[in-house]
Amino acid sequence: MKFIVDQQVEDIELPENLKLNTFLQEFHSDCRHPECNFGFYGFAFGQSPFPVPRVIQDALIKNAHKGGYAAVPGIPDLRNAISKYNKHYFQMDIDPKRIYVGPGTKELIFNLLEILHGTVILPTPAWLGYLPQIRFLKKNYHMLPARANKKISPSDLRKLALRLHDRQKILILNNPNNPTGLLYDQLELEEIADVCREQSITVISDEIYAQLTFDFTKFVSMGKIYPEGTFVTNGLSKSHAAGGYRLGYVVFPQHAVDLKIQFKKILATEYTAVSTPIQYAAIPGFEISDEMNEYFEITRNIHRIMGEYTYNEITKIEGIKATKPEATFYLLADFNLYAPELQNAKITTSQRLSESLIVHPYHTAIVGGDSLVLERTDFSARIAYVDYDGAKVYQNYKDQKPKTYSDKMEFAKNNAPKITAGVKMISKFFEKIKQDSTINLKTKKNSLSVPS
Repeated sequence: MKFIVDQQVEDIELPENLKLNTFLQEFHSDCRHPECNFGFYGFAFGQSPFPVPRVIQDALIKNAHKGGYAAVPGIPDLRNAISKYNKHYFQMDIDPKRIYVGPGTKELIFNLLEILHGTVILPTPAWLGYLPQIRFLKKNYHMLPARANKKISPSDLRKLALRLHDRQKILILNNPNNPTGLLYDQLELEEIADVCREQSITVISDEIYAQLTFDFTKFVSMGKIYPEGTFVTNGLSKSHAAGGYRLGYVVFPQHAVDLKIQFKKILATEYTAVSTPIQYAAIPGFEISDEMNEYFEITRNIHRIMGEYTYNEITKIEGIKATKPEATFYLLADFNLYAPELQNAKITTSQRLSESLIVHPYHTAIVGGDSLVLERTDFSARIAYVDYDGAKVYQNYKDQKPKTYSDKMEFAKNNAPKITAGVKMISKFFEKIKQDSTINLKTKKNSLSVPS
């Protein structure tokens, strides 16, 4: 019997992260060189390497017997804890009734896009998950390219909004930003918010990396600046190293009573509620405690050290530029100065660049520009600097906290050998590309100078 797949599903491509994961697994099993045994240098996957906080693990064990369905918006104790968490860390006084819990921010953003009518404005470069969702829902959308500083401009946002005729426009704002590691400061957010008020733009502010702002005093939520028009999403995945728990939350704008009713209807239809034991486990993760404060401080500081080290090492390679991360565990590397040499090597797209770096002898995994909603010929790539043993590094940091800048760089070098080796492989790759291009050029010149 032949089964017919709905055309809407046929039209959707496999998400880039899953595509990459499949490619890496196939490469690893196919490679016959002994050097392949270690796998690859992993700059591709955005997953915190640290253990889930012990208070969350203990709470999950304690509540494993709770098998009943939870309320659709989330259990009251969790929503209350999230409310207090936002007040303490982000200075936002939020009624728990404005908070809805879902199975990860990815799903909640999808749910918001389901219920919100209008054209989506997607700043680029962007996290690789937004565009497949927008396409799946058949939403109208427009890209908003970042400027040279890798941030969107309020004037560009205004110009684009004036061209759009939908009554409602939806801006997806990812702050701190994946893939650049950059942070929009308060003034920048205020200028964007001014345009949003003027042009009736609704904001979905994806703040999943908020706790990973290196200088935490600099983080400001868009929900604080534009509370009447912003949906804020956050969760356990990045700050609590608990991506597998699949728990996120959304804070609704002020006075969005009717919208919450529609949203609840969607959640109840699609997945009823988040796993009850997981919700109870999350409560101590969002409660204010010395244990969680220490966890946030240590993991944030380690991410900062690894970010500075990776930035320094990758920008030492001739011709390579990068964003200097202020948050997250990513930076955006720019290889475009090598575009002529790459094209000479028949590497004409960022996807081909990713494929060329993963094969023997380089074994280096990156996320190329086309996955980040950049032009296919843009040789930029996201570098995730998390390829190390998080539990071991966490303990080493606690045992002997590096104090000086040189101590920190030595700490990174000693504790993240695969990051060090991976950057060296990127350097080796571009040295070879440059060398081959020079040889080809000389060969071409010599062949043209030979008399007929």
